[in-house]
Amino acid sequence: MEQEIAKIREEALKDLSAANTMEALQEVRLKYLGKKGALTRVLRGMGGLSPEERPRLGQLANEVRVLLENGIERMLEDLSRQEQMRQLATESVDVTLPGRPAPRGHQHPLTTVLREIERIFASMGFEVAEGPEVEWDYYNFEALNIPKGHPARDMQDSFYITDEMLLRTHTSPMQVRTMEKTVPRLPVRVIVPGKVYRRDDDATHSPMFHQVEGLLVDQRCTLGDLKGVLLAFARQMFGPDREIRMRPSFFPFTEPSAEVDISCINCGGEGCRVCSGTGWLEILGSGMVHPRVLANVGYDPETAVGFAFGMGVERVAMLKYGINDLRLFFDNDVRFLHQF
Repeated sequence: MEQEIAKIREEALKDLSAANTMEALQEVRLKYLGKKGALTRVLRGMGGLSPEERPRLGQLANEVRVLLENGIERMLEDLSRQEQMRQLATESVDVTLPGRPAPRGHQHPLTTVLREIERIFASMGFEVAEGPEVEWDYYNFEALNIPKGHPARDMQDSFYITDEMLLRTHTSPMQVRTMEKTVPRLPVRVIVPGKVYRRDDDATHSPMFHQVEGLLVDQRCTLGDLKGVLLAFARQMFGPDREIRMRPSFFPFTEPSAEVDISCINCGGEGCRVCSGTGWLEILGSGMVHPRVLANVGYDPETAVGFAFGMGVERVAMLKYGINDLRLFFDNDVRFLHQF
């Protein structure tokens, strides 16, 4: 068997030196190291040798195997290098040309607007809070003075999971949750950004959209304070020339309540197609926190007073960028997104 191993070694080295292609190297590998290869047969026959011969002959066979594997690996590297040089010599490749840059992404316009809203209110002392998107009926409606059967629920029809659990229709539940955690500490200043869900779907409504609620509770605050905060926000978001007006409205969790408009960002209040000739654009709802809401969370309405406001992030973005269809935000069309 020793002579057989030596013969295999001699023939394998001879075949290896003659192999000048990838295919020829593969044939050499199969001929000697494959499942039916010559050296493989020798290694499998070691079991029939005597215990005295087996270690020495096994070592010789393994040395030949390692020699062949290393030789084939070196030949593969040489052939690969030669092929690369051949391609460079025959093909026109200018290695000094700059590479193709990978396309870079950027923030979605809603993310940009949402972070700007957070920055503006943070500069006025408001903290940012987040809450669950799957909410209890109690926090979403009842604690906000919207009991079962109240007509206001029809305006916020949502997706129910059980009779007492639903996808939140606004981020106002976090106002209740925040006040529960802070009672009796004052003041409370918080904004709550997040996704909300309602059964709407058209050019100005979506089943899922983003909202920012704001809440301030203290021993003393008035509608004048609310107007000052919202005017400061409007001027930082839409420009220093913006004015606001407050119109009476109704929300179950505020009393009194007001819709807030900003002077048209297109005509400056003179009247145009964008504002339907009125000079004003509706932007958000607001009001003084209803005493019943304060009482529901443990505050004494005689000593605590507050205001709240809520805005749709999509609405703010549509006004800021002149977008006329809310659904564009969610179509994932890069031609739209590349404009921002």
